[in-house]
Amino acid sequence: MGRHPIKLRRRWTLGVTALAAVALPAFAEPNALGAGWNRFSIADAGTQETSISPMPFEQSGTSFPGSAFYYLAPETAPLRIGEGIRSDADDAVSGPTLGAGPTARALRIDNSGVDRSRALQCLTAAIYYEAASEPDAGQRAVAQVVLNRVAHPAYPKTVCGVVYEGSERPTGCQFSFTCDGALARRPQPMFWDRAENVARQALSGYVYAPVGLATHYHTVQVSPYWAPSLNYLGTIGAHRFYSMRGAAGAPATFRYAYFGGEPMAAPHRRDDSSSAAAAAAALDPLAVQRAFGLTAEPVASREVPALQAPSTAAPSYSSQVEERGGDALYRAQNLPASQGIKAEYANSGRWIANPGN
Repeated sequence: MGRHPIKLRRRWTLGVTALAAVALPAFAEPNALGAGWNRFSIADAGTQETSISPMPFEQSGTSFPGSAFYYLAPETAPLRIGEGIRSDADDAVSGPTLGAGPTARALRIDNSGVDRSRALQCLTAAIYYEAASEPDAGQRAVAQVVLNRVAHPAYPKTVCGVVYEGSERPTGCQFSFTCDGALARRPQPMFWDRAENVARQALSGYVYAPVGLATHYHTVQVSPYWAPSLNYLGTIGAHRFYSMRGAAGAPATFRYAYFGGEPMAAPHRRDDSSSAAAAAAALDPLAVQRAFGLTAEPVASREVPALQAPSTAAPSYSSQVEERGGDALYRAQNLPASQGIKAEYANSGRWIANPGN
């Protein structure tokens, strides 16, 4: 009985030794390149390269019409953050003469206190309510138009005076937000801060050169009566910009000097007096051009010629057709009787000498 445990231990030792002799070469086999014994090395997840084959419907040329996959050639390099993203703001500035004509000069409002704060508030409101969703170019263009009017003798000499000009009228104010109820909407702080930043730069002397001496603009969705009579400069964002013709739009007419005296940054009280007609004339850009000596103005709209009534005479035929009967050949005189045919179709195929009868 005492010898059996010893035999069992010997057999177990021999079995383990044989198993190790067989298994060790398999685990310790060198790699194909002979770089060493690395069977027990752990792969680096950071450097592991995996190639994922696209599904058949994701491969170029294998999509079927109407499917959601229309892949072109595979990308040669992965896109970086922001690459490949296109915005409408990329081509926001376009036009025939943007930046080609005379440009404005800097208008610096260095006055501290009430004038500066009121001017900043009024210009920010104009930028926010007119171009809150515009790219930076669109907002700077609106600010430049306001400052161009401040420098023009036909308009008020203050920023708030220009922005709220005509706000006493129910319609026809210079900037639509001052009389259409838009001011009742509370501004969004993030967009207001963005507009205020643009306004602060403009009041500190920043000049947005692409709009030149523009004093008017309108959205691309409308076509005001005065547009054909002004110089179209181009489109920035959602607005088309114009400068006045003749002496009214000449560089010498503008005086970029600020004297202060800003009024309240609020719309004017509604005025129903007889001065409304005079105010309307002062707000008319065509009247401003005439006041500066421009008399010849282009026709605002093309006249469409009236449609001519169709000729009632029978068509002319060749001599051979005339010998065979002429127009009588085409009058369909042998149509069947009109039993069961509606009255409006009874004369179908007949030549009508006098249309409308």
